[in-house]
Order: sequence, then C-alpha cells, then structure tokens
Amino acid sequence: MNTKPLSKRDRIDVRGLFVGQRINMKALEQGRRVAMSPFVMQAGIDGYAVLFRYGVVVMFGLNPVEEASFISDLQEFIVDPFPKPVAEECTVLIDKKGTEGPEPKFVTLQNMEVAKVQILADVLAKSAVLSHYEARMTDTFDTIEPVATELQSGVFGGRRTRELLRHIGSTLSIQRKMVGHVEIGDKPEVLWERPDLERLFAKLEDDLEIIERNSALKQKLDLVYKTAETMLGLLQDKRSLHVEWYIVILIVIEIFITLGEKFFHL
Repeated sequence: MNTKPLSKRDRIDVRGLFVGQRINMKALEQGRRVAMSPFVMQAGIDGYAVLFRYGVVVMFGLNPVEEASFISDLQEFIVDPFPKPVAEECTVLIDKKGTEGPEPKFVTLQNMEVAKVQILADVLAKSAVLSHYEARMTDTFDTIEPVATELQSGVFGGRRTRELLRHIGSTLSIQRKMVGHVEIGDKPEVLWERPDLERLFAKLEDDLEIIERNSALKQKLDLVYKTAETMLGLLQDKRSLHVEWYIVILIVIEIFITLGEKFFHL
C-alpha cells in the first residue's frame, strides 16, 4: 500500500463531514485511488480523503483551502447534499514507539499506513452519521410532545394527523438508512486482511461510543415510531367514535321526523 502521503508529518488534522444522503462512487475519478472498502484517494498536496457511499467524506491532512476545494469538486457526486453537514474532528499524533489508540485530545498512531487511515475514517464516519440522526431525533421529540398534549386535551386537528404520519415516515426512513446503508455495527473490511489492527479499531470505536450510541438511537427510533403509531390509532378510534355518534344522532333525528309526521297526520 502507498504510505507516501502524510509520511513526513508528526501531526495530522482529520475532519469527517456527513455531506449528503449518498455519494456516487461509480462516477468518481479512479486515477487517484489508493485503496478500496472504504475508498481512499489522494487529496490536496499531501493528504488523503476517504469516501463512503452513504454520504460521508473523511479528510486527512488537508488545510482549509484544500478542504474547501475538495468538497467543491465533490459536489457533483453528492446526492441530496445537506446544507449544514455534521462534522467529526480529531488530531493524529505520530509516535513511532507509542501505544496506538485514542487519548483525551488526540489519537496516537505509529505511522499513517493506509489501513489505519481506513479504520480511523470508518469510526469517524459512523460517528458523524450518528450525530446527524441523534440531532434529528431530538427535534422529533420536541415536535411530538405538543401533539401528545393536544391529544390528551381532546383538541386534535387534521394538521396534527399529518404530523404524526410524517414522524412515522421519517422514523422508518432513518431505520432503513441506518440498517441498509450505513451498517453501524459492521466492522471495516480491511480488518479481514489486517486482524492485527482489530484492537486499534475496538479502542477507537469504544472512545466514540459507537455501539452504545447506535443502540440508544435504535431505542429512540422504536419509541418514536410506537408513540406516533399509538397516537394515530387513538385518533382514529376517536374519529370512529364520532362517526358512531353521528349515526346515532341521525337515527334519532329520523325517528323524531317520522313521529312528527305521524302526529301531523293524526
């Protein structure tokens, strides 16, 4: 594997961005490719960019100008770009004799070989995705609370019904993306070839609490879905009850009309 980029640095800034719903990997220029699964390419004068088809790019050793230029060039390959991409950042310190792994303010690596770049990028990319959807779930909880309050008070309109349906659809969409596209719980393919890096991956994953956050997000998704579904069911029951009362009232009115007609004839 190519280890020339970043090889002369002892401090590397790393930045991951969740730029959009998807990156069209097939259309990317293959000439600068360094590795696959995940896709690594040379970027800037002396850096790397790791791209994930689920919409994340992680850049290693790019200065602000190089980063802006790279993201600008990448725009045509981004499907449904986000206006404000979520960012995950860290600093790598190179210590040839140090113990590899995360520290409070940086990550220690003995070198910047591509396999380690892929592993660190994988963890940062997943963290960015989790941060994005964690924020969305917070917004969802904030908007679903007044809906529950209205239902409890008995004041509930058609607009709120549409909101509940939107929450259910949004939750299902997030679940589909998390399970079908991102696969948070899966390990990077490079570990099949480099099992010696398994411990480093576990340390990085644990430091960013990937497994715990993914589990918590799944629980929140399930809670929102069940809550919205229950509220929608209650609303439908309430409307069914109203319909039944309307029918009873119409029958009573019809009886009174019939009796009135009979009394009139008498």
